[in-house]
Amino acid sequence: MQTFFRYNWLVREDWYRWCEQLNEEELLENRTGGMGSILHTLFHIVDVEWSWIRLLQGKTDFQESFEDYQSLEKVRKLDAEFHLEVESFVNNWDASMENRLFYDTLPDGKIVTDTWGEIMRHNIAHEIHHIGQLSIWAREIGKKPISANLIGRGLSSYSSK
Repeated sequence: MQTFFRYNWLVREDWYRWCEQLNEEELLENRTGGMGSILHTLFHIVDVEWSWIRLLQGKTDFQESFEDYQSLEKVRKLDAEFHLEVESFVNNWDASMENRLFYDTLPDGKIVTDTWGEIMRHNIAHEIHHIGQLSIWAREIGKKPISANLIGRGLSSYSSK
């Protein structure tokens, strides 16, 4: 699981660098799918990852507003701040945490029970899903998207970079 989080972080950083070639208007342009824009989708990825990790730790979750983060620099800064806590939690993950239960109360009062392992994998899949949307948008504007290839990123202790 830790490998996939590291993979997502590497790909996200590649997307941030890719975004540097676009102007603010292109980053905020309303598009079909995702959160509506490239920048808002990146913000959403960061916010959701951090929020789930906070909830698993029994900490309060507050909803950041995208209105306060409408520049690439601000989203990257927020990511860097949140990443410290997320990375620490991911790096300290062990098998004993896999089947811990998380009880989520929905707005209608219904309680849903999931395991921590399910939530962690949801976090991974959530980011991969949105990265796919960024790839489609990149092609729509005539730009080459970031490679989604896990191979060759040096994530295995046996791989050569």
